[in-house]
Amino acid sequence: MDLQSRPLSIRAVFSRNLKLLTKNHPSVSEVCRQIDINRAQYNRYLNGDSYPRPDTLDRICRFFNTDARILTQPLEEIQSTHPDLLSHPEIAEFTAINDSAISEDLLPSGFYRFSRQSFLYPEQFIIGLLYIYRRDGWTFIKGSEARQSVMEQGLPEDRHTRQFKGYALRLEDGIGAMISRRNAMTYTFNFISPVASLNRNFWHGYAARTVNEGMNTARAARMVYEFLDTSTDLILHTARTAGVCSANDLPAFHRRLLRLDVPFA
Repeated sequence: MDLQSRPLSIRAVFSRNLKLLTKNHPSVSEVCRQIDINRAQYNRYLNGDSYPRPDTLDRICRFFNTDARILTQPLEEIQSTHPDLLSHPEIAEFTAINDSAISEDLLPSGFYRFSRQSFLYPEQFIIGLLYIYRRDGWTFIKGSEARQSVMEQGLPEDRHTRQFKGYALRLEDGIGAMISRRNAMTYTFNFISPVASLNRNFWHGYAARTVNEGMNTARAARMVYEFLDTSTDLILHTARTAGVCSANDLPAFHRRLLRLDVPFA
C-alpha cells in the first residue's frame, strides 16, 4: 500500500470498526459522554472523514475493550485472535465448554413461560416469557421484562432497557444459564433440571441475582420453566399477562413446583 492511499484506508477501516462497536450501545451520545469526546468529532470518525489522535484512540480502545489495531484491521480479525472466555486455556480444563452443548431433547428451542418469586417483594411473583434458540452450535436465551417489573426497580420502561439476553450450558445435574440486561447489568444465574411430567415440558430449579442483599429483598428464588411448544394462544396470553402477580394467579403446576409452603434456603 502506498503512502498516499494509507490514510484513506485507515479512515475507512476505522470507520467500519467504530460503527460495529458503537451499535451495541444505546446511543452515540451516550458513548461520546462516557469516552469524553465531542459528538461532532465522533461523527467524523464514524463517517470516515478523520481518525483520532493517540490519546483519543487510547480512550476509545479502553472503552470498547480493544486495541489500536482497530485502525488497520477488520474487527472480526482482531476478535478472532482472542479466545472466548470459557475456552481460554487458563480455565478450559475446568469449564469443559466443548462438552457443554445442550441438545434439543434436553431443552427444545422455542418459547417458554417462566415463574419465580419476586426478589423485591416476597409476597408477589413474576411470570414472564422467554425464547430459547440455537446459533453456531450454542444455546441462547432472550426476552423482555414486563413494564411493571422494571418500574418497580426504578428503571426506564423502554424496550431497549427491558431486553435481556444470555446463554445456557449443560451442567452435570442440569442446565445453567447466565442472563443479563444490555451492558452486563443485573446478571442473573438460572439453574434448572427436567421435571418428570407427562409431556416433558417443565424444568425447575432456582434463579440467583448478582446484587447485595437488602434487608427486605432476596438474592435467590425457586424458578420454573414451561415449554409452550407451538401453542400460539398460550404464547400470546403469556406475553399479554407477563408481570407481577399473586400466588393465586400462578398456573397450578407452577405453584406446585415452586413449593410455596417450603422456605427457599
